[in-house]
Amino acid sequence: MPVSSLPIRPGLEGETPYGAPELDVPVRLNVNESPYAPSGAIIADIADAVARAASGLNRYPDRDFPALRQALADYLAVESSARLGADQIWAANGSNEVMLHLLQAFGGPGRACLSLTPTYSMYPEYARDTLTEYVTIPRREDFTIDVDATAAVIAERQPAVLITASPNNPTGTALPLAAARALLEAARGNGPTAADGSPTDCVVVIDEAYAEFRRPGVPSALELLESNPHLAVSRTMSKAFGAAGLRLGYLAASRELVDMLRVVRLPYHLSAITQAAALAALAHREELMGQVASLREERDCLVAWLRSQGLTAHESDANFVLFGPFADRHRVWQDLLDDGVLIRVVGPEGFLRASVGTPEEMAAFRAALTKALSGARAVGPDPQEPA
Repeated sequence: MPVSSLPIRPGLEGETPYGAPELDVPVRLNVNESPYAPSGAIIADIADAVARAASGLNRYPDRDFPALRQALADYLAVESSARLGADQIWAANGSNEVMLHLLQAFGGPGRACLSLTPTYSMYPEYARDTLTEYVTIPRREDFTIDVDATAAVIAERQPAVLITASPNNPTGTALPLAAARALLEAARGNGPTAADGSPTDCVVVIDEAYAEFRRPGVPSALELLESNPHLAVSRTMSKAFGAAGLRLGYLAASRELVDMLRVVRLPYHLSAITQAAALAALAHREELMGQVASLREERDCLVAWLRSQGLTAHESDANFVLFGPFADRHRVWQDLLDDGVLIRVVGPEGFLRASVGTPEEMAAFRAALTKALSGARAVGPDPQEPA
């Protein structure tokens, strides 16, 4: 066959698709999934809901899915005491598509998206795919945000969007409510200049994909929505709901902001099958939240155990733990994989990230890591981090 010369868009040359390793191993702790499969009752209800939806597959699904948006608003009222209307909720195929909608609506050529590193590796891809400049600020040594430095960059660059995760991936660091308020204030009037020359607010996106795992007393940014129409708080059913295969992410924001996402979404972007399955899963929220409590407990035990091994393990409000540092983290990762345990090479140089699994999976992880450490000792803990 002749060699083709495709008109690749500038900026995509040499790029590779996103993706963590998908390997068939006994213990998979690399992509922050729930280790618990849905119960028989949940499976039965989802199957029944999908069967009923399938009877109408000759028709397009509801474009704006009001029933699902109301159910998500009802869930947030219970989980975070946030009183929101269905018109303040948006949903899409994973929080990835929600983020893409945000950048489509507010980013674009000549505009910037600001984020704080290290953080989720998809953020620059959302910016790239919407032709939005991606600007970063490093976090402090303890992975908290330097609010004053961030405010200065917001004032200087006037980004259209600021994205920060709370808890942050891969560090597990939660954003204090005072810091969120300061960022929102700094964003007010410091977005890109409108076509008529008037100022705009930078849209502040707080990605709470792991919010259900936060420790008691750690608030959600949902509390700040009422007085901040330029705030968007994203969530997902992939983690706490154990529904990564469902691909349902959602967002809470002002009606004005949500309506702009409706402008850029593709027609019928959320299938009737997805809507039905999500509604069925939401009806079992109490059962699913019970699993979250046990995962929190396993996470805290993991942090304590890693520290007892002489490693730095960062406090986490998510369902994963960042730990190290290692002189050769790739060797440690491979040693664990050879013993059937898959974790993630991600984050600051020398560190690894492990999702929290079942007690049996965590026992296998500890045994594999103990074996790996005996063959390739880690370097000493960073003196600037708590041991």
